[in-house]
Amino acid sequence: MRTRSGVLALLLAAAAGSFTPAAADPRGAADVAAGAAKDLWELIQQIRGEGGDTLRPIRARQASQPQAIPEAAPSGLMLDLSDLSHPLVLEEHLARLTAMAEDEMRVTVPNGTARLGAYSVGSDQTVAGHLLVVRGDAQVYGRLQGNLVTYDGDIVVHPGAIVSGDVLAIHGTVFDRGGEIGGESRTLSASPRVAAPPPPLSAGEATVRRLAGVVGVFLALAALGCLLAAFGRHNLQVVSDTVTHSFGRAFVTGLVGQILILPTFGMLVVGLVLSVAGILLLPFAIAVYALLVIVGIVGGYLAVAHAMGETYTRRRLAQGILVGAPSSYQFLLVGLAATIALWLAWALFGWVPVAGSLIRGAAVLVTWLLATAGLGAAMLSRAGIRENFAGRIIPPEALTDEYLWATPQFGVPAVKRPGAGSRATGPGK
Repeated sequence: MRTRSGVLALLLAAAAGSFTPAAADPRGAADVAAGAAKDLWELIQQIRGEGGDTLRPIRARQASQPQAIPEAAPSGLMLDLSDLSHPLVLEEHLARLTAMAEDEMRVTVPNGTARLGAYSVGSDQTVAGHLLVVRGDAQVYGRLQGNLVTYDGDIVVHPGAIVSGDVLAIHGTVFDRGGEIGGESRTLSASPRVAAPPPPLSAGEATVRRLAGVVGVFLALAALGCLLAAFGRHNLQVVSDTVTHSFGRAFVTGLVGQILILPTFGMLVVGLVLSVAGILLLPFAIAVYALLVIVGIVGGYLAVAHAMGETYTRRRLAQGILVGAPSSYQFLLVGLAATIALWLAWALFGWVPVAGSLIRGAAVLVTWLLATAGLGAAMLSRAGIRENFAGRIIPPEALTDEYLWATPQFGVPAVKRPGAGSRATGPGK
């Protein structure tokens, strides 16, 4: 409180001192007294913490020493402030001006003046012509007969002030405290800084980056496949068998499923919104639906990879090639390696102008086909629960390596399938 009282006393003393020069002219003294009283009341509000953002124009960015900017040479920079309809052009010229050192700034303002640093038009002053203020705020208490432009500064029009033209604050703000602005009042904020684009990668760097991405996707899918084989092997095998024995049906089902994903989601949301309890369950239902779609697509794709790996491994076993102990893990890794082969080719030769685009398009198409078939197989088998389309109605012994792949076309004599004779000679036949 003592500090505020001291500041208030200093302000009162300054206001009282401002009346002395105009004492010889009664009308001038009256005008000065009225303006000083208004200024004093505003400062008192600032000290008391009132007036909102009235303290904003008084800030630390006014580092430039207030001074006039000399006029430029005939071939130098000239800024016509009579027309402010192109603020972006004006901003560009002022940016070039402020990029110079302060002692080297030169600008010509036809029918106007240019100032560097904070500038104030007193309540008893009348400035004829346009005014440009650079790197400082323009405080207007009196009259300005022209346009007013600030760059890196605010414009404050105090009560009783009159600006006959337009006001434009470039990289600043216009504060109208109750004065009169005859023209338009506009602001132009600073343009956002756009980072320069990174330099283009060389062919070798781009190849390394693509290879890293392909290897990363392969490792992620391999990890998910191993988890699925460890905790849901039966379901994985059922979906895989569905792909093997009903590939066409699975592809058509997956295609229809992709078309109905969004309509089904919309029906789910509408159905839940229409009920009071459903609104509470809406976030949970959306999360579960999205999770089911992701699991269906990724799990189906892994099941397709499992089917491809199993088919390849069993054919090699039927040819008498020792491939170790077959397992779902091996099937998955072999199948994923086959599905990722096109992407690997794109990673290596993607820099080739035409061939790279063709390989990438082929990789996208093949991946979509396999994912669609996998999604359809997951839908047909109910995520591996329903075995109707998995070929499981055939006796299990008929699906073994010896009888499934031992056919003359692979160079191995065909063997009679078990169960055929027993069904012909059974009871009642």
